[in-house]
Amino acid sequence: MTLTPLDPAHALQIQAGVVGRHAGHDFEFALAMAINQCLYPLDLTEIGSGHLFTGDPALLLLSYMGQRLGTARLLRASAISTGALATSEEGKRWLSINGVTVSKCKSDLVISVQREDDVNLTIGVSAKQCNTLKPTNAQLYFSTAKGFCSLLINNGIPVTDTATRALRQFCGDPGFRPSDHPAIMLGRLTDPRRLFWEEVDIAGRQEWQLIFTTRQDEITRLLLQKAYLGDPLVPDYLLHKTKRAAHWNATEVAIYSIEELITLSQRYQGFVTRPYSVRKGSYRDPPGVTHLAPRFGVVQMQRGGQKQHPEQLQFNLEAGYFYKLSF
Repeated sequence: MTLTPLDPAHALQIQAGVVGRHAGHDFEFALAMAINQCLYPLDLTEIGSGHLFTGDPALLLLSYMGQRLGTARLLRASAISTGALATSEEGKRWLSINGVTVSKCKSDLVISVQREDDVNLTIGVSAKQCNTLKPTNAQLYFSTAKGFCSLLINNGIPVTDTATRALRQFCGDPGFRPSDHPAIMLGRLTDPRRLFWEEVDIAGRQEWQLIFTTRQDEITRLLLQKAYLGDPLVPDYLLHKTKRAAHWNATEVAIYSIEELITLSQRYQGFVTRPYSVRKGSYRDPPGVTHLAPRFGVVQMQRGGQKQHPEQLQFNLEAGYFYKLSF
């Protein structure tokens, strides 16, 4: 990524004010401030070839990037939290990258670094966090069935109307729900608001299986990097706080370049479905009833089901995936 924020000093001023009002609430804000408060030039720590580390996440991230950039020393580094800017009206008006106004982006951090050979780079980082004792799913992408189909089509992955229809059934779009079709409702014992994966039109389901099987790496890359049309802040790295930490310097994090994570996800598994039953909510499954949950690599796909946007399509990183990937 070779993006240069306009007037980074102004961005840092905006960010500092926002972080002051939201201290302790957002991991990426704290990461950005920790990077900015380091003393430069900074000699980086040799952290090895793995992906799981415990310590100061800001220093771990800089060291990890330094190894992949081929430098053991940074002359300087400064970080901007796009979330911090997004919460400020001034930031919303200001944030512009190469003349493109940014409204949504997949990079939570934009880090400008100067290597020891005086090369300047601007790097995007996607930040995830878990603040429970055990890792949970991390949301990766949230859209409508039609929105996801458009994302694929706009990036050269064909999706037919048949496949689009099946995904709308899976999400429970109006007109595609069991409750919209009396014949389907006859004797139905499960959720009337949507069709489960094993229930959608078989031709559409088979097409999705083929798409996810043959285009897994491309789709994983889209979900990690390019979920927003025209996004000028595509992330190069992902940093994931794995669980609650006793203090900042004892934080466990998983760090990957996006290319590394795509490769490891493919190696982990291809497209599969796993059985599950609905045990909570208004439409619990009767005993013995199971459904199929589609997933590929470390990515899970599900109907959102939230009260505000129940028909949305949601992709998550599997809980604890960083413990399951081989290096």
